Amino acid sequence: MTGDIEPISADARRTLEQELDHLRADRATVAATLQDGDAVGDRADEADQLQRAEELKRLDNRVRDLTVRLEQAGRAGPARTDVVGVGSTVTVRFPDGAEETYRIAEVADALDQSLVTADSPLGRALLGHGAGDTVHYEAPEGGASAVVVSIGG
Repeated sequence: MTGDIEPISADARRTLEQELDHLRADRATVAATLQDGDAVGDRADEADQLQRAEELKRLDNRVRDLTVRLEQAGRAGPARTDVVGVGSTVTVRFPDGAEETYRIAEVADALDQSLVTADSPLGRALLGHGAGDTVHYEAPEGGASAVVVSIGG
């Protein structure tokens, strides 16, 4: 991202809040399976216990990251519509003339092909740019560019 605290759209906020709710439920489920250290049996039980503890740590880290991000977004105010930011819907034109519309998001969703994460090469290139700007980024096949056609909230 740009390094500044990025505002997010209402849709992006809802998505992060839903993920946070799911993570908290998953955390509660994993935490309930952890046993008292004295109750652990053989080495297989110990390995299983360690794996659950690592999963709990991963969940705690993601919960913390999302909580901080939502707090920062609240301080940043509403998403801008004059430049591309997290939560923006942006239409870009590629050198071959093809136009695509993407939503800039914080979290990837394999089912949503119109979504570009803010930390992807194209997403990073688009952040902070306005309509008419040309952005350059690294694609898997090498250097690429696109022109920002329009921005929506």
